[in-house]
Amino acid sequence: MPFDSTQTTFLHELLSTPSPSGFEGSAARRWRQEAETFAPIVDHDVAGNSWASNRDDGSLHIVIEGHIDEIGFIVTWIDDDGFVWIDRIGGWDDQVVVGQRVVIVGREGPVHGVIGKKAAHLLQPADREKVTKLSDVWIDIGAADKADAQRRVEVGDPAVIDVSPLQLTDDLLVSRSIDNRIGAFVALEALRKIGTTTEHRVTALAASQEEITMAGAVNAAHRIKPDVVIAIDVTHSTDYPGAAKKADNDVKLGGGPVLTRGAAVNDSVFRALQQAASRLDIPVAVQGAGRSTGTDADAFRRSGVLTAIGLISLPNRYMHSPNEVVSLNDVERTIDVIAGFVADLPSQVDFRD
Repeated sequence: MPFDSTQTTFLHELLSTPSPSGFEGSAARRWRQEAETFAPIVDHDVAGNSWASNRDDGSLHIVIEGHIDEIGFIVTWIDDDGFVWIDRIGGWDDQVVVGQRVVIVGREGPVHGVIGKKAAHLLQPADREKVTKLSDVWIDIGAADKADAQRRVEVGDPAVIDVSPLQLTDDLLVSRSIDNRIGAFVALEALRKIGTTTEHRVTALAASQEEITMAGAVNAAHRIKPDVVIAIDVTHSTDYPGAAKKADNDVKLGGGPVLTRGAAVNDSVFRALQQAASRLDIPVAVQGAGRSTGTDADAFRRSGVLTAIGLISLPNRYMHSPNEVVSLNDVERTIDVIAGFVADLPSQVDFRD
């Protein structure tokens, strides 16, 4: 295991905390609680962003960012029989939802339930061939009727798949919220590693709402005004059957972090990250992005705050499912590359081409 018991406990608690987009408060509080154990400056805003800094000034302001939200569901209706109907928060493959256990974040605490659907035995042959949609399923919380359900759940409550992190091997970690609670973890652990060893102001940012609007990163850009942003997210690994290597290159769990090159990132930042990895003898893959990345790197780019942007990602299998898989060695290497990048930055640097 590359992390000590304190870091491992923090990671597992962060991954376990139900906090979908727009409802990040619980995970953000746990993140800030950890940040307060070592960072002199910890704060948050009304948009749901949280950040921690090593100092309040410096030659450059470097922001290391990972979004802390996850995909989930929101309650839209409770019928007369007490069944709870839902809509999506973020991008779901509806097929993986059927039959899952869920936890609803109710006003009086967590409410457990299961995703219900008419049993296959009762479907007409033609209906068995149809793709199940989220609108076809419901949450069964064991309520006797509508009034019973409403004592525990109300419209607008968020929900997530109810699964705990699993250590598949010594290296491979499974969780529903890898995307992108792992990025928020990396950002804070990189800040912990960097500390005050640099003259630069370094801020770890746990941004909100990436999965739905990317508004968190846009708001944060205006609030904390970085000179350089290293966005952290997950990317599709291509080491499983049917993966798209032509689009995403050869990306393997345990093969090291992935750097993005293209219009959405600053090429000088990309080269500096690549050189830091080379100096540390850390293998990296490169993915090309001709237009946008689908990450908060895009949000910073469009914010109107002039920032030199880099993007580093963790290979991830089965993205946007209840069982995403990453390598802890990749996590550790990503932290090391970011720390190395910061260590290599001179007092003054011009990121313009």
